[in-house]
Formats: sequence, C-alpha cells, structure tokens
Amino acid sequence: MAKIPRNAIKQLVKSHFAASITDDGADALASMLEQEAERISRFAVENAKKENRSRVTKKDISMYIVNKD
Repeated sequence: MAKIPRNAIKQLVKSHFAASITDDGADALASMLEQEAERISRFAVENAKKENRSRVTKKDISMYIVNKD
C-alpha cells in the first residue's frame, strides 16, 4: 500500500479534472507517484553530493527534469 493517502489522490483528481477515481485507481496512482518521487529524490541527492552539499535544493530537483530527456 502506498504512503500517499488515498483521499489526497481522490481530492487531487477531483479538483484538477472534475472526475472521480476508484479506491483501486487512487492506490495505483499513489504507488506510481511514490516510485517517481523516489527516482527524483535519488537523482537530487546525487546531484547535491556532486556539488558537495548535504542538502537537496529546488535546483537539484529541477535538474531532474532537464536531465530526464
């Protein structure tokens, strides 16, 4: 089970798309979001280490988008 609350996913979908999502759909989306967040976090931590920092910044996270392509 994902750590992102099911209700948070349901509210996100409802507020941005005026649609509802099933419990199973919300759980699946939460799981996918967590997997992507883990990849982004891993990249950001490594990027911060390359710049001799122990703190991840917005720049480190933004660099993920630049390097993803």
